[in-house]
Amino acid sequence: MTDTDDLSLVVGGLTISGWNSLRVTRGIERCPSDFEFTMTERYPGELSAAVITPGDACQVKLGNDVVVTGYVDRFAPSYAASGGSAQHSIQVSGRGKCADLVDCAAEWSSNQMSGVSALAIAQKLCKPYTGLSASAIGPVGAAIPQFNIMWGETAFEIIERVCRYRALLVYDAPDGNLVLSGVGTQKAACGFQEGVNVQSASIVFSADQRYSEYVVRRMNTDNLAGTGIGGDILQTFPDPQIKRHRRRYIIAENGDTAGADVALQRGAWEASRRAGRSSQVRLTTDNWRDSAGVLWTPNTLVKLELPSLHIATAEWLISEVSYKRDDAGTTAELIIMPPEAFNVEPLLLFPSFPDVKPGA
Repeated sequence: MTDTDDLSLVVGGLTISGWNSLRVTRGIERCPSDFEFTMTERYPGELSAAVITPGDACQVKLGNDVVVTGYVDRFAPSYAASGGSAQHSIQVSGRGKCADLVDCAAEWSSNQMSGVSALAIAQKLCKPYTGLSASAIGPVGAAIPQFNIMWGETAFEIIERVCRYRALLVYDAPDGNLVLSGVGTQKAACGFQEGVNVQSASIVFSADQRYSEYVVRRMNTDNLAGTGIGGDILQTFPDPQIKRHRRRYIIAENGDTAGADVALQRGAWEASRRAGRSSQVRLTTDNWRDSAGVLWTPNTLVKLELPSLHIATAEWLISEVSYKRDDAGTTAELIIMPPEAFNVEPLLLFPSFPDVKPGA
């Protein structure tokens, strides 16, 4: 086994490797990352020193690369008697540091933030947690005029909402800290080619969640206005790949701008995201790394050549990757979709501030 494909758990001053089965999962539509490992002792007493306490800080490393920094959630030792001897095993599972943002109530003294960016809001909500921070890849948009925290909301619920307002994805990095990012543009050193580095792959092409046209409308509150509905229809976004008539209405919310800017953005978003989500590849490869030795990473573009799946050539985005090892060997399982599948839904964050335009 080389130093690039051994997994170790660093916890409580120990570095534990030699796991019988393991799974580490990261993704841009999941937060936090998580892991689960199992080890069975090869000789009596081998696991006696492996005492792990739930709540312990830990790192998960694949070779020299850290993939998860967080905490142990559960430690489950067990034994089974067999032929006059006992076999011991341990199971360990945990999540990245952002688990505290997902689990815990938001903490902010005044329950109100004014004139701060989505990144600044995320940084303030991370501050109560030791060693947890937030950073951004690329621009995060203009400052948000005012934001109120509601009692009972978790920190992550608030962060996800303001990030959606600024069309940002939010997920955790290998160091456990929060990342705000747009849809990725970085490319892996290689992709996946049928007959070369693909053990198995499948794709689902769907049309049941797509429509031939997305019509943005606003409710007319002037009952004395002219008859007809022409003034209510603002714009139609077609999907030319849907051949039969299928219409979906997008209704402007109360408090949207006079031009129903958010509703118009939603119309474009519905058309592109639904088209992107209509093609989803699930793929298994026998290596955790690309040709440059870099771990397969979420939010990275990869080239696909899968003619048996009717994909001659395409460049799509890694949504999620699970690094696995068990009796079947070492594999990486990936979910890959077109980049537009990850466009973020426009949000009307301030219905009482109609002059504020998302993305301004």
